[in-house]
Amino acid sequence: MRLCIRLVDALLANDALSSVFDIDDWGAQMTTDLQNLPPEESEWSLELFALCSNIGSANPSKAWLKKAERLVGTVGEQAFYAHVSRWLGFLQNTSGEPAVYEPAFNYQPRGGAIVGEQNADLLKGLVWSCTVLTRLDASVAVGTAALASFRKIRNIGARSTKVGNACVAALSAMPNLWGVGQLERLRQVLKKPSQRAYVEKAMAQAAVRSGLSKEDLEELGVPKFDLVEGKRRVDFGEFHAWINLSGLGATVSWFDAQDRQRKSVPAEVKRSHKAEYKALLQLTDAIGKALNAQRDRLERLAVSGRCWSYSTFKERYLEHQLMSYLAHRLIWRLGSGEQARAGVWLGGQFVDAQGHPLDSLDSATTVSPWHPVFSPASKVLVWREFLERNEITQPFKQAYREIYLLTDAERHTQTYSNRFAAHVIRQHQFHALAQQRNWRYSLMGRWDSHNTPCLDLPGHGLRVEFWVEPVEADDEVSGSVYNLVTTDQMRFFRVNHNQGTPPAGWARLPDPIPLEQIPPLVFSEVMRDVDLFVGVCSVGNDPTWQDGGPQGRYRDYWQSYSFGELSASAQTRKELLSRLLPRLKIAGQCELEGCFLKVRGSLRTYKIHLGSGNILMEPNDQYLCIVPSQSSEVSSPVFLPFEGDRTLSVILSKAFLLAADGKITDPTITRQIK
Repeated sequence: MRLCIRLVDALLANDALSSVFDIDDWGAQMTTDLQNLPPEESEWSLELFALCSNIGSANPSKAWLKKAERLVGTVGEQAFYAHVSRWLGFLQNTSGEPAVYEPAFNYQPRGGAIVGEQNADLLKGLVWSCTVLTRLDASVAVGTAALASFRKIRNIGARSTKVGNACVAALSAMPNLWGVGQLERLRQVLKKPSQRAYVEKAMAQAAVRSGLSKEDLEELGVPKFDLVEGKRRVDFGEFHAWINLSGLGATVSWFDAQDRQRKSVPAEVKRSHKAEYKALLQLTDAIGKALNAQRDRLERLAVSGRCWSYSTFKERYLEHQLMSYLAHRLIWRLGSGEQARAGVWLGGQFVDAQGHPLDSLDSATTVSPWHPVFSPASKVLVWREFLERNEITQPFKQAYREIYLLTDAERHTQTYSNRFAAHVIRQHQFHALAQQRNWRYSLMGRWDSHNTPCLDLPGHGLRVEFWVEPVEADDEVSGSVYNLVTTDQMRFFRVNHNQGTPPAGWARLPDPIPLEQIPPLVFSEVMRDVDLFVGVCSVGNDPTWQDGGPQGRYRDYWQSYSFGELSASAQTRKELLSRLLPRLKIAGQCELEGCFLKVRGSLRTYKIHLGSGNILMEPNDQYLCIVPSQSSEVSSPVFLPFEGDRTLSVILSKAFLLAADGKITDPTITRQIK
């Protein structure tokens, strides 16, 4: 109420509201923006701020929403959205200045990136005002504001949990399920357990509100972004841009009035279309993130046992403007039982592995994800040949997916697996990857922080635990957080689930389940996750660790991992390379030998390990250290039938480099070779 009075006073005094807004980075930008508004826009803006500051409880009342609707009708939806989306966008811009603590504010952080309480209340109202708009891009603006609000400020925490939570609640209440796609985006990006739990709760509430299952809600809420065959055109005067789906992201290409492609962004666009250009970049980023989120969701469908009618699947996947880009490159199981057939959408129809059309598909036909664990090796091989023949790059490993079957050692231990025990992995990298794969794990350090990485599988009533222990050596601690952890057993447990409680609230039963009782698909996928953790995070992958790390304590481990037996994923690389090598222009210089890809250059012969990517040089197995780019993606010089295996791309890049070793000019490499 006090803020309402100040807003009214500011309106009557034609004040710039600096005393109301200018308490943090967001408020400073708002003050400048309001000073530049025409008088008629300032008037309705202040009316909106007065409404926003009086939202009351966590969620607005129906009367509040009616007032917001009337204001939008008076101003016009386009003008209203243009202003509100710009104001929410200010959350992404911060000065980087730290917050200060002042007694007048009850020792709460004030200033800098942290959003002050008064501005948080205003932002909460602005977010909820977007729920009365009838446009899809309003959900993108709110989703982006949520990410900016939850962004962590060092030594303090989130910029504004209040604003972030308001964004999540507003997204779950948006019409036409537009906000659900953004909730899925948040669920993939947010790492903090409490934030992810809040998003999960919002999705459950949206499902109840719509009368749909959570799975149906996720599928119906995927935004289409007005794409046509994986593209979208945006005009900028005499120039235009195409947003293109590419790999696992989105790119922008520019063209002039004669439809000639430009190498870079035209200067005229940056000069005369600043706001539109910024909106294009935000849209491209949103499309790329949505594509990645849906790719991860699709990869998990096989374990969930998802199934659709053919008509529903066609609407939500084959004909969807975004999902079709992913679904068309995957293998699907059509029908059920012994009558089920596998097919890929090619040329406007489903075809089998020989390219023959699959007929008799109607609304009664069921569709489910195909997984190689249920197919004999001969049929999987035929599908791999199909992908290579048609140069189809799958969004993730499906036909080339590793299969993990129960071993004799695991039958002997009965209730636990030691298959991935005794590895040394980087904790921070493991923590990030575990959360990306939906495992729950918190960083461990020199405080009461011990916890066990675990994965909940609601559809199967199971919880998986992967035991790890920190390396507590003084030279392996950053601040108070351990840099390294060692791996141990993996076990499965039954869980009791209280309805309405998020997965974190499940209570596992005390005794582990015999591994032979775990469904083969579930066992294989869980083991694949753990193999991924070790394969990506092991210090044995680091070419700079040939000395064994601090005091050489891991020299033996590094040597055995870097050049030892191949894991299941490395075996898959070897099989794929055996098929790709004959097609390479360096085929005459390469051969597979044991665990290595052997490359003959003009100066030396090199052995690239298919698991770690590390290199030995003949004749004396001298180690060659080549550190790949630290960028998130390393492009492969040849066609690959799946996305996402960075190590395979690194191996191929190193092979092409070393095959022409006489042309290498980098002194850090040539000194080692010569």
